[in-house]
Amino acid sequence: MPTIPVDKAALFKALGKEYTREEFDVLCFDFGIELDEDTSDQKRPVDSNGVEEPPQLKIEIPANRYDMLCFEGIAMNLNVFLGRQPMPNYTLKPPSSGKLETVTVSKDTERIRPYFSCAILRNITFTPERYASFIALQDKLHANLARNRTLVAIGTHDLDTIQGPFSYEALPPKDIKFAPLNQSKEMTGEEMMQFYEKDKHLGKFLPIIRDSDVYPIIYDSNRQVLSMPPIINSDHSKIKLSTRNVFIDITATDKTKLEIVNHILVAMFSQYCAEPFTIEPVKIVSEHNGESREAPDLTPRSTQASASFINSVCGLDLSRENISDLLKKMCYHSRPSTTDADHLDVDIPITRADILHQADIMEDAAIAYGFNNLPRYFPATHAAVAAALPVNKLADILRFEAAMAGWA
Repeated sequence: MPTIPVDKAALFKALGKEYTREEFDVLCFDFGIELDEDTSDQKRPVDSNGVEEPPQLKIEIPANRYDMLCFEGIAMNLNVFLGRQPMPNYTLKPPSSGKLETVTVSKDTERIRPYFSCAILRNITFTPERYASFIALQDKLHANLARNRTLVAIGTHDLDTIQGPFSYEALPPKDIKFAPLNQSKEMTGEEMMQFYEKDKHLGKFLPIIRDSDVYPIIYDSNRQVLSMPPIINSDHSKIKLSTRNVFIDITATDKTKLEIVNHILVAMFSQYCAEPFTIEPVKIVSEHNGESREAPDLTPRSTQASASFINSVCGLDLSRENISDLLKKMCYHSRPSTTDADHLDVDIPITRADILHQADIMEDAAIAYGFNNLPRYFPATHAAVAAALPVNKLADILRFEAAMAGWA
């Protein structure tokens, strides 16, 4: 499971309380995460100015909680759990002109990375800590959900340095030329493959597109390159501390993970916009595959959960209203159904991509109630013994062989 380091003082300030290690350990346990390490009493790294790194809390989170891969997500989820704040309401805010930025997707991208999404964060304010967290979240998403950029790749750009409308294309590497991030010399796609071949950070991503006859590339209206995903962004549009408007581009081979990544990025960092939790949509024109739309879509997923199912599994006898109150602590919007006396209408926020079934909702209700508060009893002696399904055994064999073959 991922371990996320966060500044101890900053997190406690965000939570409105100075916790002892024992108190914070209990809070983490109650929420279903784990305090792995507190560096307060350890010798910590010293920066180039001779200043010691501030104490950190290293928090282990579930592998499917992508909304907790950064300081912002951990602070928000714990504050909602503690009842200190409601779940934010993320909204789309078109520009005052009414004209959306546009990205046109070329049909040739189907040959390499077919899916595209994007968003704009307007009037954002970065501090060194926010900026570092913004970059770190992208790295965490790339390493975890995006499977080292094979499934999804993120590019972030200073919108004030580029000019829409934009285009997402796929071109032969010799026809691509730009100065990559932190470089002043322009290179072709072929030259970049040679230049970064031994780079410790980027070298491992080159095989994703190196053997293709076309490379994905994103241009603005002046044919200025934004990025060559999934390898590197252009130096021209790089993000700085002074950046006020951020253009986010996301390319993918997996459509579901594409939107998850977009949702996580804008949800975590739209809080720093002049109008918190507002995101500017972008019009995507992708007629060849029916993917034309405005992105991102911030509509919560609507589902239902059975109160009797939740009560029976947890050993409780709670009303639907009580269960709804518990679910609000876990970032849901929930209310008793008006069409079924046993069901709850549940809105799953864009941050909770891990929720797939009412069993997940039941688990969150149990967490909000408190695992230590659940009734304890031995199961009946006639309880069945579980066994793995044959298809699971086959899947394990296939995974093992794929791993041994070195397939991503």
